[in-house]
Amino acid sequence: MRGGWQYALRTPVASDVAPVNGPLAVFGAAPTGERMERIRRSPQFRDGAFQNPIPGSLLTPGVFWRSMRRQLFGREQRVPTGDIPIVPLAAADFIHPPTSGLRVTWLGHSTVLLEIDGYRVLIDPVWGLRASPSQLVGPRRFHPPPLPLGELPRLDAVILTHDHYDHLDMLAVRAIVASPEQQHTQWITALGVGAHLERWKFPASRVTELDWGDSAHIGSLSITAQPARHFSGRAMKRNQTLWASWVIAGPKHRAFHSGDTGFFDGLGAIGERYGPFDLTMIKIGAYDVTWPDIHLDPEGAVRVHSMLRGATLLPLHWGTFNLAFHAWDEPPERLLAAAARANVRTLIPRPGQRVEPATAPQLDTWWRHVSL
Repeated sequence: MRGGWQYALRTPVASDVAPVNGPLAVFGAAPTGERMERIRRSPQFRDGAFQNPIPGSLLTPGVFWRSMRRQLFGREQRVPTGDIPIVPLAAADFIHPPTSGLRVTWLGHSTVLLEIDGYRVLIDPVWGLRASPSQLVGPRRFHPPPLPLGELPRLDAVILTHDHYDHLDMLAVRAIVASPEQQHTQWITALGVGAHLERWKFPASRVTELDWGDSAHIGSLSITAQPARHFSGRAMKRNQTLWASWVIAGPKHRAFHSGDTGFFDGLGAIGERYGPFDLTMIKIGAYDVTWPDIHLDPEGAVRVHSMLRGATLLPLHWGTFNLAFHAWDEPPERLLAAAARANVRTLIPRPGQRVEPATAPQLDTWWRHVSL
């Protein structure tokens, strides 16, 4: 294994989790009962499925064989040839709060630990070796998680943006919910995702499911689900659970997490209502011309950041898994070029590097040295 690191599927807290029924549990469960009744009342749920803000195909029509050729014969360097320089972390690193009141730690892909106005919020916790229902096959991590699950500091909230495997890791979330340190943590997600959590023996009292426009409150912190242009599903049937972008607002700071989304004009309405944002966390990787409506590319991320009236942009959804046909290090290069043209301030930290946007260090193009 590159760099010699090993990933332990069993964490120090995983053994305390109540067992689930069988190997198919990773696929989760379909919403039923009262949860399904609430889903049917959602304006986003029509014709038996959740719908996007703009209807349309997930893939550009007629591109299947083109995509297959690129998958099999593309020459892009889709995985790094050297070790990605992570910053190892432990719970002790989070004892002292950020001086500015706002600090973000990118842990890889879309997983971030956000410290905002005295609260800690973990978003899309993925610690698995693979972004897949199996730990034996599927896209494999480029680097180990910089913060072991057993070293997570006490969290106030965990946000699950949607139910795809590279955003919702069953083993990780079950380990976190069972940790004695996290017994007060509230789990906040989009409509329907709670059915998966219920299958995985989550306490129902700790899970809040939101429709677009709904908010949850933890003290003076508000977390609001907002529209996104994407899809959902962990098995064959799609769009039985909702996907969302997220506004996290404290008394002094505001942050935005895109989840997975393609471009649509409605993102500007989020900026008008909830902005300006001190920090936007927006996906920039796993894009392609064959699926432009569900994944932003780097130029689209810069455009969305400006629409949101963001001050600082932290790119997500790159540098951890091979999920598309582009080179693994193409997203940050395209982002830097687009940000320079638009005069957008960016943070591109190493995985595990804690950064306060108000006092961010000079940009380090660390990815350029990985394959040398």
